Amino acid sequence: MKSFRRGVLLAATSLAASLAASGAMAGATIPFGEDKSVSVGFGMRGSYSNIEHGAPDGSHSNDFDLDSARIFLGASLGKNIKGMFNTEWDGDRIRVLDAAAQFAISPELNIWAGRLLSPSDRANMAGPYYSLGGGYWAGVASRYGYNGGIFRGRDDGVVAWGNVAGGKLGYSFGAFEGHTFGIGSLTDDQAKAAGIRASDKLMYAGRLQYDFWEAEPGYYGTGSYLGSKDILAIGLAGRQQKDGVLTMGGIGDYASWNVDFLLGKRLGTAGAVSVEAAYYDYDTDDVILAEQGKAWSAGGGYIFPITRGSLQPYVRYQKFEADTGIDTRQEDVGVNWIIDGYNAQLGATYSRTRVTGASDQSRFVVALQLQY
Repeated sequence: MKSFRRGVLLAATSLAASLAASGAMAGATIPFGEDKSVSVGFGMRGSYSNIEHGAPDGSHSNDFDLDSARIFLGASLGKNIKGMFNTEWDGDRIRVLDAAAQFAISPELNIWAGRLLSPSDRANMAGPYYSLGGGYWAGVASRYGYNGGIFRGRDDGVVAWGNVAGGKLGYSFGAFEGHTFGIGSLTDDQAKAAGIRASDKLMYAGRLQYDFWEAEPGYYGTGSYLGSKDILAIGLAGRQQKDGVLTMGGIGDYASWNVDFLLGKRLGTAGAVSVEAAYYDYDTDDVILAEQGKAWSAGGGYIFPITRGSLQPYVRYQKFEADTGIDTRQEDVGVNWIIDGYNAQLGATYSRTRVTGASDQSRFVVALQLQY
């Protein structure tokens, strides 16, 4: 316990000092002609974690980690032709995260092609930088980013998206390579090398969302608007691929779908509340039962102003019922110090994870997020 308290104090002190020493900078945009520009930005998430039974001797572990480090690059060749190129640190090297051409035909129709996040649930579309409480918290129930795509849920393909009905109805539909689910399934090239005979069908993904209150335009999402909007939205997403699950032991079709809900309501000078929930269904055609099953997630937060920024206490719950009969549950409780929206946050989270047939595990995490 003394080690735990010392670790917590060290984490809070170190991360706060790092924040105080850093100068806040906005992403830079460099124009070079009419409607032409290049932009650059940077994002990072670092954390200290104290994990029960995480040390080699079975005691609490104490670790500092660089969870994410991204470079954001964008370009505009005119009002209708744009592009993005983003990188991410994977713990060992820098990899391409996104690389896509973006054709902005109108608010109702956009075409993106290249490597990007395919349409999915709100938690995955928000990612680690814009979720309630921060981080990849939805990895238990929301498995799109966990088991889908080439890297961090990204895949190669093309998507059409837009906002219609006065911006209240958002849609996105696309075709992607698939096969690269990272759930024990082989990629298409690996299957060929192993002599596995299977079709090479595309993976189709789509999302529909309706906003009952204020409109939520754009392709991506967020888990909380931090009191800046009144949001009431329901979304439906899904993915499907013929022979999408390739293993040495069998071939199966892949299918998944979910429905998600977000409510954000401002309470005047008292702050704002947010509530998020989702249901998931995953199907690997009985080939990989550990990634087949049903899942639920829910979270709620309350944000209120303080002298410098805002505080946002929150709670979260997730459960994944795999068809192996093994359930995974996780409860989180935490608080974020919102210094500058999603550009500067310092948060602390206590989590408890329960897996059928295994010992419960608790962890305490202090995380710092900065975006320039």
